[in-house]
Amino acid sequence: MEFENDGVRIEVPERPEAIGNGKASGPSGGGSSIAAGSVAGARKSPALASPPPFFHILVKPPSPPSRLLNIMDNFSDEKNNSSSSSNNGEVEYESLPETASTSTHMIAGAVAGVLEHSVMYPIDCVKTRMQSLQPDPAARYRNVMDALKRIVRTEGFWRPMRGLNVTATGAGPAHALYFACYEKIKKTLSDTIHPGGNSHIANGAAGCVATLFHDAAMNPAEVVKQRMQMYNSPYKRVLDCMRTVWKNEGAGAFYRSYTTQLTMNIPFQAVHFMTYEFLQEKLNPHRQYNPSSHVLSGAMAGAVSAAVTTPLDVCKTLLNTQESLALNSLNISGHLSGMANAFRTVYRLGGIPAYFKGVQARVIYQMPSTAIAWSVYEFFKYFISKHHRERRSTY
Repeated sequence: MEFENDGVRIEVPERPEAIGNGKASGPSGGGSSIAAGSVAGARKSPALASPPPFFHILVKPPSPPSRLLNIMDNFSDEKNNSSSSSNNGEVEYESLPETASTSTHMIAGAVAGVLEHSVMYPIDCVKTRMQSLQPDPAARYRNVMDALKRIVRTEGFWRPMRGLNVTATGAGPAHALYFACYEKIKKTLSDTIHPGGNSHIANGAAGCVATLFHDAAMNPAEVVKQRMQMYNSPYKRVLDCMRTVWKNEGAGAFYRSYTTQLTMNIPFQAVHFMTYEFLQEKLNPHRQYNPSSHVLSGAMAGAVSAAVTTPLDVCKTLLNTQESLALNSLNISGHLSGMANAFRTVYRLGGIPAYFKGVQARVIYQMPSTAIAWSVYEFFKYFISKHHRERRSTY
């Protein structure tokens, strides 16, 4: 007969007669055995030095509880996961899971693009006006804050937001193509140029190709937006502007600045992505999700790329707006087209300083814009990657 509780087992023979000749029928296993009793009424014998034990108490170490085993198993799994994460985990976050579809990149990019343009739209309106080569006397501003105050005071609170709807509509698909294309090409080129590492050439090339798709989707929205942002703009609604431009200038007007836009945005995005990736290597070498590093790297990348490409942006604005006062002052009839013509016209109107009109507003606009875009995009990458790992761990 056996009794066991908390690792202590007591064994008692069923019949005392089973014990005889001074030999105990106790267990032969491990553990410590203590004799604790004798058989009552046993035969007396002088040869018997001590009575045989009536029962044995066997003490053995308790087995680990199931909860402790689970914790140990989980710790072992976490250790293995963390070991593989140190080799593959950060790459998995940085490029999203391999099972993530292109639509995942597109959704993250679209959300980032819409937020970027929406939050900073009033500054974008000021930038467009400050790049005017022959502004109306009532539209000459000292700086960004002076421009915002005067626009709100003289034209209404919502005036700096006019054209936001068409910008958001264009920014969604444009940035979806932009980020999806960038991630795909960056990974492909990086694996070819520098397998297992980061290549600045791949980053810059991916940014340039992504710009082709981004500008193709965004250029018509840019034309409508900038015409609505100008001082004394005759357009009150987006559809009115689109119909008027189509009727008077034809469909080509929506892509008149496309080559100039590409000429500006290809170096802009090359500098932008290379600066961002370089700063990430310095501030976030392990490429973990680090919001502060994404914000700072994005802001600095936007500032540098915006400053060096301002001359091209001034030419693009002139082509998009077809600024009548500036063109009439040079007796230019018809519509101005072509990047070379735009460069010559800007120089004739203001010399070298004219190429940097609105540079302050452009940098102020781009710094938070790119910071918002990168932080939102990196957050979506982190969130989607984390969700993917949690789903995978349940199977």
